[in-house]
Amino acid sequence: MQVKTIAEQLFFTTVRIDTVSASGSQGSGTGFFIAHKINEVDYLFVVTNKHVVMEMSEGRFSFLKQKDGLPVLGDGVTLNVGPKEWSKNWFGHPDSEVDIAICPLVPLIEFVKQQHGIDLFFRTVATELIPTDAQIQELDALESVTFIGYPNGVWDSKNLLPIARRGTTASPIEIDFEGTPRFIIDASVFGGSSGSPVFILNQGSWAAKQGGLVAGSRIFFVGVIAAVFFRTQFNQIISVPVPTQVQPMAQQHEMIDLGIVFKARTVVEAIEAFLKAHEFEALSAKSEL
Repeated sequence: MQVKTIAEQLFFTTVRIDTVSASGSQGSGTGFFIAHKINEVDYLFVVTNKHVVMEMSEGRFSFLKQKDGLPVLGDGVTLNVGPKEWSKNWFGHPDSEVDIAICPLVPLIEFVKQQHGIDLFFRTVATELIPTDAQIQELDALESVTFIGYPNGVWDSKNLLPIARRGTTASPIEIDFEGTPRFIIDASVFGGSSGSPVFILNQGSWAAKQGGLVAGSRIFFVGVIAAVFFRTQFNQIISVPVPTQVQPMAQQHEMIDLGIVFKARTVVEAIEAFLKAHEFEALSAKSEL
């Protein structure tokens, strides 16, 4: 696989995260690689939700190997992180209500290289792909979205690739849903999709807000899936974090195909808070989408 097109590259922006709780229960979720540039230096992180990794006792990442700059499909490496280090690796967004957590990526890359002599293949999502305020105003209230991850732990286990899914915005991205840095998507969001990056990806053309078609392609990174709406047995509609296998939903809870997405700017906020707290430690490398 040459990994030339934008769509092909998206399949290499994520990493499967499997966790073990203190009680021994197992769970899974999605992480993705992001690069935040400051003064021409890229700071690399794994991004996911707090509820996927925080308060878990240990976990593991499933990476792909590379050879001659290309992915070796089906040939991966599992990095197990034990109880002493797992919780130390993760930094949560300073707002307790924002379900975003980040982990420095470079130490993971260097550990795998030093201990196993293995180079990893991945593509990072550059924060430059986050739409500016002006670009957000140009987005229509209904836009097609694409998200990548491991729904219900499903993936291409032979080739070690995630699953891509599509939906549409169900609330305008321009508006903060209920006054919070979130928007809603109309899509089937299942357990394991926690932490999935959400993109607006148009190939060939797209409908302009003012009318007519614009020729070309575009991609924006717009957010991270974190929660879903459920209908309870009492016919109430509630929002809950996307369940992992650690947190199965009771059968009387019925998903209504509405997912809650934290806006991409919250990822930048978490990164900047981390860098401020750690005084810009050496976290940089390159492999950008």
